[in-house]
Amino acid sequence: MTAFAHPAPSVTSRLPRVGTTIFSVMSALAQQHGAVNLGQGFPDFDCDPKLLDAVDDAMRRGLNQYPPMAGVPQLREAVAAKIAALYGQRYDAASEITITAGATQAILSVILAVVHPGDEVIVLEPAYDSYEPNIVLAGGRAVHVPLDAGTFRPNFEAIAAALSPRTRAIIVNTPHNPSATVWSEADMQRLADLLRPTDVLVIADEVYEHMVYDGVRHESMSRHPELAARSFVVSSFGKTYHVTGWKIGYVAAPAPLTAELRKVHQFNVFTVNTPMQHALAAYMADPAPHLGLAAFYQRKRDLFRAGLEATRLRALPSAGTYFQCVDYSAVSDLGEAAFCEWLTRDIGVAAIPLSAFYRDGFEQRIVRLCFAKKDETLERALERLAKI
Repeated sequence: MTAFAHPAPSVTSRLPRVGTTIFSVMSALAQQHGAVNLGQGFPDFDCDPKLLDAVDDAMRRGLNQYPPMAGVPQLREAVAAKIAALYGQRYDAASEITITAGATQAILSVILAVVHPGDEVIVLEPAYDSYEPNIVLAGGRAVHVPLDAGTFRPNFEAIAAALSPRTRAIIVNTPHNPSATVWSEADMQRLADLLRPTDVLVIADEVYEHMVYDGVRHESMSRHPELAARSFVVSSFGKTYHVTGWKIGYVAAPAPLTAELRKVHQFNVFTVNTPMQHALAAYMADPAPHLGLAAFYQRKRDLFRAGLEATRLRALPSAGTYFQCVDYSAVSDLGEAAFCEWLTRDIGVAAIPLSAFYRDGFEQRIVRLCFAKKDETLERALERLAKI
């Protein structure tokens, strides 16, 4: 390798606290040791072949050039129709639905659109790791409010105490990654009551909207008109249709909010993969795949939880998402990151420490496992976990 003749200019980092994500670290460690990777949250099974056929058809019909900036109209119409059918809120497809390059880009674009230097954004911990860097890039400040320890329920007294004249938004993630809890209708009403006298926006991360179990319904912000009026609702085709690598999501929001989002979106990615948008629009004509997702994953959850009973890990409730948190207090005194490294290296199962979802690395001896896997993958992991 040829060395540069001169040293690179120094750069002041925009994100000095950010390094390689724990997801990348644990996946690399899993590969190194041949471990079953239950760390990173993606399926190890294929999507419906009909969806692939629809992509192929779109490509062969010549739908390979730039689509409209906000997304293919047919897909926006399909999203609006789905939301109306499920939650009763009718968004205008032309002015209130935007197709994005995945939910992560959607959330970044929303935050860049509405958060100004000095603004505060309430983040409920544990939280997905992209939220705070997004806020920092916008010049804002993340105000961390912990969910109740043990139950991971929202603490509305603590949220109320965190609200200030500088609060621009609150990020709400339900179903919740990593804890697998879901917000109730009463939670939504309390949030509405709390925000009513304010101009605070809601950024609703609902990427696991179709994975809510035991007959419980998903409480989308879109279901509650008062909250919908101040919310950016974000979801993910990748999570719903087992195609996380496609990186396609959407945002539903009132027209004035959408207009601001699109100002950023058009200069961020401009638009999103054309043939896959057309394929998704065609595929959504049949609602069965997303309507059947809860039953599909509940069976996997139940299989995995039953297997965990033969281990010394204590399974916490898993009401939504495709994650299962476990308490390993009966197994080890190691810290969460060290336990995950040991579990990967010596037992052959990769997990994610819950402390990675806290800004200060708060430790509870809890790790997160993903059950979005083939049955044989889960059974192989359970056989190994039964040895500890």
